[in-house]
Amino acid sequence: MGSLTFAFLERVKKGDFGRGPVDSTVFEVDEGLYTDLRKNLEQSINSISKAGNQFTYTAVLEDFIVHAAEHNGLFQEGGYSHVILNPPYRKIHSGSDHRNLLRILGIETVNLYSAFIELAIQQMADHGELVAIIQRSFCNGPYYRSFRRYLHAATSVIQIHLFESRSKAFADDEVLQENVIIYLAKKPGKHDVIVSTSMDSSFADYKERKVNVGCIFAQGDEEHILRIPSVVDNTANRENVHCKLSDLNLSVSTGPIVSFRVKLQLKKDASKGDVPLIYPGHFSGMRVIWPRENFKKYNALTVNEELGSQLYPKGYYVLVRRFSSKEEKRRINAAVISPADIPGKHCAFENHVNVFHCAKTGIEEDLAWGLAVYLNSTSVDLSFREFNGHTQVNATDLRLLKYPGDETLKRIGGKFKKAKTWEQAEIDKAIKGAL
Repeated sequence: MGSLTFAFLERVKKGDFGRGPVDSTVFEVDEGLYTDLRKNLEQSINSISKAGNQFTYTAVLEDFIVHAAEHNGLFQEGGYSHVILNPPYRKIHSGSDHRNLLRILGIETVNLYSAFIELAIQQMADHGELVAIIQRSFCNGPYYRSFRRYLHAATSVIQIHLFESRSKAFADDEVLQENVIIYLAKKPGKHDVIVSTSMDSSFADYKERKVNVGCIFAQGDEEHILRIPSVVDNTANRENVHCKLSDLNLSVSTGPIVSFRVKLQLKKDASKGDVPLIYPGHFSGMRVIWPRENFKKYNALTVNEELGSQLYPKGYYVLVRRFSSKEEKRRINAAVISPADIPGKHCAFENHVNVFHCAKTGIEEDLAWGLAVYLNSTSVDLSFREFNGHTQVNATDLRLLKYPGDETLKRIGGKFKKAKTWEQAEIDKAIKGAL
């Protein structure tokens, strides 16, 4: 209907962009909306002229991607000074017309919204600026790697605004996604970036802070993950956190047992020879309770030759739930399973659990407890939320985190391993003191 164009014109009328002429190109694929859009734009001509600016427009009744392909990726010589858009969100299938047209234009991406952004940047003049309302899903993960690489190479981020609520910003459209407003300039730069948040689109609780651009795109990161730091400064808790999991001689893997593939082997109650099967539902605080009474899932697994290679020998392991939403107080929920928690010589981990291990064997006791306490800290929660914009806590995400050294983790673990309860304030105090 032209809402974003009108928002820009209101800024023009206030003199924010000087008193020069404004020429706008707008796109709409729906013929009914296109007619109303033209009417609305016509009405804007008189309004903007009274403010001292000339306004002209070109309204295009055509698919944006198709139009770009027909014009070899360039609509206007010299490019546009400003782009403002709320692109469509839909997956692009590998054999679709859109995918083939985008490949001709040198764009390899998986969703219409990222395709629209990249095409729009191509249309911009050097130093031109773009503002877009988009999903946060592009910030990490392999599917959007090439898109992030392009953003990093071709633009500089001026500001990122994050809506804290997944449901309120676009409640009328029943959108349940993490949404951001991203503000880019077409020129790589090293200036500070404004990070801001609000609960919803009213911006009533708007907060912001400036961060170094290195906090957004980490130097040397081949994945080009786009991080959105918290408006709460968390840097003090990271100064002595430099280790990768490999530095600790540890690995993290997704639980290999997929329930629907082993239906015949699943058991509510264990019999002799069965192996304990651990689900997130077995977590209780920072410990594992097995078996569970009246458990909706399963407690055990009958092992055949095929499943034998997917078992872990009894030991200390740190487990993390694979799914959590941003509305939870803590995105990462870690627990320790100990040899005393289960009978027999082996255990099995269901696919909704991530497992920290040492070459598929157990971890030293104090190290396991220290790692679990660290993962459950507010500091880690804030770090994780910077780059994770979906409901999964994948093993890949856990590898991206930085960890304290093993001696530090062992000291923390030695203090907490005999605790009966773990208050968040006590966890955070211990982590702050140790670091």
